[in-house]
Parts: sequence; C-alpha cells; structure tokens
Amino acid sequence: KTTDIPSKRILRFGEKHNFWEMGNTGPCGPCSEIHYYIGNTPEKQDIKKINAGDPEYIELWNLVFIQYDRDKNGILHNLPARHVDTGAGLERIVAALQCKRSNYDTDLFTPLIKKISEITGFKYSEENGIAHRVIADHVRMLTFSIAEGGMPSNEGRGYVIRRVLRRAARFGRMLNMHIPFIFQLVEPLTEIYGDIYPEILERKIHIQKVIKNEEESFSEILDRGLELFSIVTEKLESENRKVIPGHDVFKLYDTYGFPFDLTALLAEEKGFNIDENGFFSEMEKQRKRARSVVSFQMNKKYSIDKWTIMTEGNDSEFVGYEFEDSKATIRRYLIDGDKIQIILDKTPFYAESGGQVGDTGTITGKDFSINIENTFKSNDSIIHSGVFKKGKIRNNPEAFAEIDKERRQKIKLNHTATHLLHSALRKVLGAHVHQSGSLVSPQRLRFDLTHFLKMSSEELKEVEDIVNRKIRENIKVAIQNKDYEEAKKSGAMALFGEKYSDIVRVVTIDDYSKELCGGTHVKRTGDIGYFKIISESSVASGIRRIEAVTGEAAIEEAMRCEKIVSNLEKITNVSRDKLEDKVERLVKDIKTLNKELEKQSKIGLEFQIKEEINNSPSVGELKIFTQQFDSKSIDELKRIGDIVRSNLNEGVGVLATVNKNKPLITVVVADSTIRKYGIKAGDLVKTLGKILGGGGGGRPHMATAGGKYPEKIPEVFEKIYQLIKDKI
Repeated sequence: KTTDIPSKRILRFGEKHNFWEMGNTGPCGPCSEIHYYIGNTPEKQDIKKINAGDPEYIELWNLVFIQYDRDKNGILHNLPARHVDTGAGLERIVAALQCKRSNYDTDLFTPLIKKISEITGFKYSEENGIAHRVIADHVRMLTFSIAEGGMPSNEGRGYVIRRVLRRAARFGRMLNMHIPFIFQLVEPLTEIYGDIYPEILERKIHIQKVIKNEEESFSEILDRGLELFSIVTEKLESENRKVIPGHDVFKLYDTYGFPFDLTALLAEEKGFNIDENGFFSEMEKQRKRARSVVSFQMNKKYSIDKWTIMTEGNDSEFVGYEFEDSKATIRRYLIDGDKIQIILDKTPFYAESGGQVGDTGTITGKDFSINIENTFKSNDSIIHSGVFKKGKIRNNPEAFAEIDKERRQKIKLNHTATHLLHSALRKVLGAHVHQSGSLVSPQRLRFDLTHFLKMSSEELKEVEDIVNRKIRENIKVAIQNKDYEEAKKSGAMALFGEKYSDIVRVVTIDDYSKELCGGTHVKRTGDIGYFKIISESSVASGIRRIEAVTGEAAIEEAMRCEKIVSNLEKITNVSRDKLEDKVERLVKDIKTLNKELEKQSKIGLEFQIKEEINNSPSVGELKIFTQQFDSKSIDELKRIGDIVRSNLNEGVGVLATVNKNKPLITVVVADSTIRKYGIKAGDLVKTLGKILGGGGGGRPHMATAGGKYPEKIPEVFEKIYQLIKDKI
C-alpha cells in the first residue's frame, strides 16, 4: 500500500489477470504484473490498452505471491511456506532496454538470424521470417542441452533434443537447405553467450559434431519420409479424404524418425488433419510389444494387500556403507511361486541403482534361510528377491541379513575404477565427455560416454595408463554428504537428467575426481590392483562404450592376451617384435585375393547379364530385362542395376529380390530411352511398388521400391510390359 509509484499507474484487475495458478489444482496466488510501453509516443499512453492485446504494451515482469494451495474441490488453503516467484524473461528485458518490439530483434538473436540469412540466401523479414526465428531459437536450446551432457536419442530427454533438432532441420528445408547447416550457428551463438556460459565455449567442437551428425542422419531419412508423406497425401486426395490415418503417422515416426509434431506441421501446410488417437493407439501397441518383465516389481499385480505384514514401522534403512551384515526385523514379505520378496526395517543390501547391480547374500531367521539373488528398489522400499534355502517364515520377525562380501568387494573395485576412468577420458578426449550410462557388476564395468570418434589405440592406452597410475598412487577415496548446491559449487560432477535430493553423497579422489554418487567404493585406489580395457565400441550416434575389468579379472585378461600372442608366435613362426608386421602382411594379402575374387565374380555376372539382355523380349525397339536375384540388400541390387544399365542400349530393366520375406525391386532405364520416350524409372517404380503393397521412388535412370507381398514379383514383371506399351 506504500509506494512512490503514481497511483494512476497502479491498476487493479480481476482474477483472470491478477491471479496465477499452474493448473486446476496446486500452488497459486495473486500476482502483480509490470507492463512496459514500447511505442513511440509515451505521452499518449492509454490505461485502457493494458491487458487488451495491444502490441505496444508488453508484460515485462510478473511477481507471483505463491501463498495458496488449491485442492481438487477448488478450495484454497494457506501454504506453510510462502514465497514470491519473480517471472522476468531475459529476452523481454533486453528487448525493452534496446527499444525493440520483438525478442528476435535484440542482439541475443540478430547475429544468429543474420548468419542463417548468409547461409541460406533467404533475406529475413518479420513477415517471412518464421523459419529464421524457429531455427535461431532451437539452436540455442540444443547448444545448452548438449553442453550439459544431453545427447539426441529415442527416449526421455534425449528424444526432446532429437525432436527439437529435427524440427529445426525441417524449417531449414523451407529455406531450401538440403545439407547440414544448423551446426554452423553454434559459432555465433558462443560469441553471444560464451562469456557468461564458458562451458559452451569449452565444448563448442563437440556440440557442432553432435548437431552435424544428427543433421546428416536425419537428412538421409527426411527425403524418404517426405516421399512417403507425399504418397500418403496424394492417395488421400484422390479419395477426397483430409485426415491422415494414425498408422501412417506412426510409420513416419517409427521408420523415418518423424516426430509427431513434425508430421502435424507437414499436414497443416498441406491442409490435412491427423488421426491423433490412431497414432497414440499404435504407439501403445508398440510399447506393449516391447514391454517385458526383467525383474519382479511391486506393481499393481503385487499390490500392498498381497503382502504379509509382520511388523509396522519405517522400513529399508540402508546401513550397507558401514556394515556388510546386520540384525534386522522383517516388515513384510510376499511369496510368489518359488520366489520370495522381503522388506526389512534396515539392510546392508545395496539396491540396484546408478548403474551398480544389487547385492546378493542371505537372510536367515529362527525358522528359515533365504538365498537373496537380487536387490532392487520400489518407491522408497528396498526389496530383497530370493528363494528359500530351508524352512519357511513363521511368527518370528527377527532376522540376520548378510551380503556376499567377496562379490561386493569386486563391485567396489569396478565402481571406483569407473570414476577414475571418467576423469581419464575427460583428460585425454576433452571436457565434452560425459557419462551417458554405466554398468557396475562384479565381473566387469561398462561405461558409455559422449564422444563421436572411435578411440585410437594410443588414446585407449593413455587412458589405461592414467587409471593405473592413479591406482598405484593408492589415493584415499573420501566420501562426504553435502548440500546439493554446495557440492555443485565445489566442482562435483552430476549426471545429465539425473534427479538429486537436497543432500547428496560426494565421492572425491584427491584433486583428480569428484562426483555425486550413491554407490559403494573402495577405501583407497590401490585396492583396485590393476585396470584393463577389454573393448571400445559404438552403441549409438555420438555414444561410445568402454568395457573394462579390474583386480583378479584384469590379471586374468592380461594372461589371456599373453597366451594369444604366444600362440600367434608359434603359428606365424616369427618373434613377437615382428608379429605385427607379419599379421599386417597376411591381412593385406587376403584383401588382395578377395578383391581379385570379387572382380572375377563381377566379370562373370556382367557376361551372364549381357547374354540374358540379348535374349530378352522387346516392346518395339526397347529391350525389357526382368530377373529375380539372390541379393542381400537394396544396395546390392542397385549395383547389379548399374551393370544392367551399362549393357542396355535401349530399354528398361526390372530387378527383384526378397530380403527377410520382403520384396525389393530396382528399376533402371537406359539414358537414350529417357531422352527419346520420356520414360522415367521413378514413374515406373511407383506403379510397380503398389502391386507389392508398398511404394518407392528415385531418379529417372534408377529407382527402387519395397513392399509386403513377395509372391507378387511375377505380376510386377508382367506389368512392366504393359507400362512400356502405354508409354510408346
């Protein structure tokens, strides 16, 4: 009620404008909006234009007094803790300070929009600049997400990144961009934000590689997807229908990676609607097909009323950091066939999480003994899953829980080694490396990392050497519980997308490694003994996987490698210092022989095709060559198509194969036939593809199609004659 702001500038509005809520229920409260005039005649401001949709009056800031909680009946209750949510947008404030009417006219966006215009050749204007604005906005989101460790994928947050990137790529097509270009916008973006967010500067090259790779992979399927979209919409138009069926939308999503909203955008541009319910029904069918039970979970099938309750009270206090066994009280259990699930008041058993497998061991009581085969969490409860070794649970709830100590120790070695590996990878490959997944088991460790290139043998050796050096230094592994924000400020690494509580566990290895981690670890790095990488591979675009072993398993792996080298010395009859040269020469000789065999095979095939073309029937002066081959892929069929085309003076060839019970065809047309008669392979293959229950397309000289009915290949061979007769 007390302010130096003139009273005529303070306006009261009703609940519609001055009460904020996130939904029908939940936290809410009154709000004070700050509106700003961006017009050219401030002396003519009009209070009637506030909240009236006038573009010269923008809402710059919103102060929300979060003080109520609305229940499902619409009743407001006072919150125990109240606060003010200050909703001020950076772009809106910048626009006001720079006297701009649009966020996109500020220096947060203009360098990006200018660069888009330079790359595409399309000049920007407010009226025709939707594509420029979308791409500029999307590349900003992508840059920051990838800098934080996010990667495009088909699930979770990674799928959001992929959808945004593909949407930007689609808008790029509207600017006639058919090659990757969005990655080039990372450079000007880092110039805008790099001083404030140095991490995007540090990881710029990685961000560019991720975006470019995703653009390239999507570009390959975008054209094929757009072709299928055109086939679908053309068919619907011929039938005077304006709704794209859900199964077609799903096929675009499942086969060509088209996000639902991208297909919706394409449909809107062509005046079509989408069968949303049909699409989501197909999605649910796919989920049901993919869904499999990998471990017993306390779900609807095993609801709480199916459990036998022995004692009341809190459950699942984890004491496994300090103890490997403990006395315990059974809270409840569930017997399902020969399996028993049991929940204790406290337990030393680590539940599977954070990549670390669950503990095994035994739980014994006065009347029973249970072998625990796995431990996992359901909500906040730790469930021990196992089988009775003897007896059964009677009335006594007291028990003794003991983990498999030797197995736990092996897990500890591998888990601490994972932290050493993570830091070593960042030192060797760069700060763009983030953990993208892991498995810590007693047998081995698996570490997925964000990196595009296959690691060289030199890089792998350097990483291995760093880890083993830290093991030999026998560094103390310090573990502390800290406030999350405090831990982050101290430099502790957190996983992208992972949710953390207010208090987190920080695992520190001197000044070499500091990570948030709830797993079990050795006391000193020397306990690990020895570390050995056994494989490096690709698991997804931009994700590499390293598998390694430690301790005794690492020594066994080293001995196994030594045995292989010794055997190769005997087989090749050379000493180990000359073994590498010998193997290289042998591999080179084998490649030379294979090339010669392939060449002879091609000569034989070309001779056979040439003879069969000469014996093929004609329509007019055009030779019609049809044949089914035993090809393993459409690419192989296309290579044969090239041979057919090179031996066709005038004519058309239709080649077919069946792969995984799916028919594939390639149509080729001689250049002179294209010029003289206007016959194009792309036109022919559309008709022939429909016979096979599919579709296709391509260029005038070569086109391909696929379908569902391999038994109709003879019909395709017959149809080509009629098509050529109609053309000439």
